[in-house]
Amino acid sequence: MSQSVTACVIVIGNEILSGRTQDINLNHIATTLGGWGIQVHHARVIPDDEDIIVNTINEVRGSYDYVFTTGGIGPTHDDITAVCIAKAFGVPIVQHPDIEERIRQRPAPDDVMASRLLMARVPEGAALIDNPSGGPQGFAMENVHVMAGIPRVMQAMLSTLEGELTTGPVIRSHTVRAYTGESSIADALALIQQNHPDADIGSYPFLREDRYGTHIVIRSSDVDLLRRIADAVMEAVQDIGETPEDLGLDADASA
Repeated sequence: MSQSVTACVIVIGNEILSGRTQDINLNHIATTLGGWGIQVHHARVIPDDEDIIVNTINEVRGSYDYVFTTGGIGPTHDDITAVCIAKAFGVPIVQHPDIEERIRQRPAPDDVMASRLLMARVPEGAALIDNPSGGPQGFAMENVHVMAGIPRVMQAMLSTLEGELTTGPVIRSHTVRAYTGESSIADALALIQQNHPDADIGSYPFLREDRYGTHIVIRSSDVDLLRRIADAVMEAVQDIGETPEDLGLDADASA
């Protein structure tokens, strides 16, 4: 089996931590990367604080194959991500001519243009991440990819990385629904997990049509293994007198 490729997502912004803005970027990044064969293994939400950003980037960039950040690359005083990434890598911050050219295509008064040009700042040596939405580009330093916080812009940037990154096996899921509490099958699931260490088995309680139940989700890149484990889970549910529902591969458990 191919070795897994891992990622860490850093969501940057005081507005996320305050609750004023609800983050939806993590979900999109994790889903998109997972479909490419890159598994998000870690995520953090951090404030617009230079020391925290620098320390966080330096902590995680050596632990994961890729780091993706969102937020803090706009034109205002609190958009400090580019400066922090430069500091983390120990390089100067520079104004990238390609981003500057794109920004200057939209005329503006001098003071407004000066603010906009803050978005042209990148660490020296950075590679650009295209922005099909038409705005300024993001950038990458080694394995750290820096993108906008606005969801539609971030999604546009991320889409341009498809096929450009090292990928591993795509993780699939197989879901079994059982109208029983987690505790009633906990021991059986623990044993099944112990016997199949190459897969991940999770149980998630739900309430549906006034009935409590549990979704058992099995995750692996090996579809045959998923089928075998699903059969074992179905048997375990039947052993306690319940009738399981096999929702199959990549099922939406909310359905």
